[in-house]
Amino acid sequence: MIISLKKHIFVYIQRLSEFLNQLSLIFNQKSNIFIMLSKKTKYGIKALTFLARQEDQTPVAIADIAKSENISIKFLESILLLLRHSGFLGAKKGKGGGYYLIKEPKDINMAKVYRILEGPIALLPCASHNFYEPCDDCTDEATCAVRKLMMEVRDNTLMILENNTLADIAF
Repeated sequence: MIISLKKHIFVYIQRLSEFLNQLSLIFNQKSNIFIMLSKKTKYGIKALTFLARQEDQTPVAIADIAKSENISIKFLESILLLLRHSGFLGAKKGKGGGYYLIKEPKDINMAKVYRILEGPIALLPCASHNFYEPCDDCTDEATCAVRKLMMEVRDNTLMILENNTLADIAF
């Protein structure tokens, strides 16, 4: 079921990309459109996965996580601090210190992680549940094809993220 949903999301994003490419050609703009996850979110998920895979859940030094996952220590520090303040991680200072999960991996929902690291799940503010804003250039939301497509992408993405925990992706 999840593979099928991922396939649907890919098709929707591909259709949107083709639509936006056609629009950009009309307006004589660059035609390559990419919808990508930020490095902050990618590295945050990689770090959480690394911590989830630790057998004894003792604190792990930032340098060890950074080296294992090929992430800049400085950038990783800011990501781990955000995850700590959000209630996913604990930290121990001093010798033997580092970061550790304070929740079981099965209790860490990926939709929550995504929202903390990336922000809204919707790709457009007019398609967002939590961060709704009308588009400046839209004359009629009810008939807007882009909004309709982005709401479907949002719904499917949200379903995949909400149905996955850190344990599901780490093991």
